[in-house]
Amino acid sequence: MPRTEEPPMPVLNVRNSRGQLVEVESFTATAAKNSFGAVLQKAIAKGIVAITQRDKSHAVLLSMAEYEALVARLPDPLKELHHEFDGLVAHMQAPRARAAGQALFKASPAALGKAAVAGARRRG
Repeated sequence: MPRTEEPPMPVLNVRNSRGQLVEVESFTATAAKNSFGAVLQKAIAKGIVAITQRDKSHAVLLSMAEYEALVARLPDPLKELHHEFDGLVAHMQAPRARAAGQALFKASPAALGKAAVAGARRRG
């Protein structure tokens, strides 16, 4: 029996790690399960492949290089918190804030209680 040519893999447009719209090959979930090695090799070579189920894209398989490039583009939330923390520390070390902190530690328990009551009255 002559071998028939396999139908071409459907192509899907997806944004890569650089934000560029690229065409990627897609594989059905069944084909991906039955030929995972081939799908993996395609992902490594091309960077990304899509997995479809019932003619809808449901997942992608990324090469490690593509994944690392994608993650590298994410902002670092700790970096933003670091800048915010540094700003708060700088504010607390201003002369007026420093004097208030020193006065707080030198205050007697009675003076602290009096200040707390006065602060509560101001807030209503």
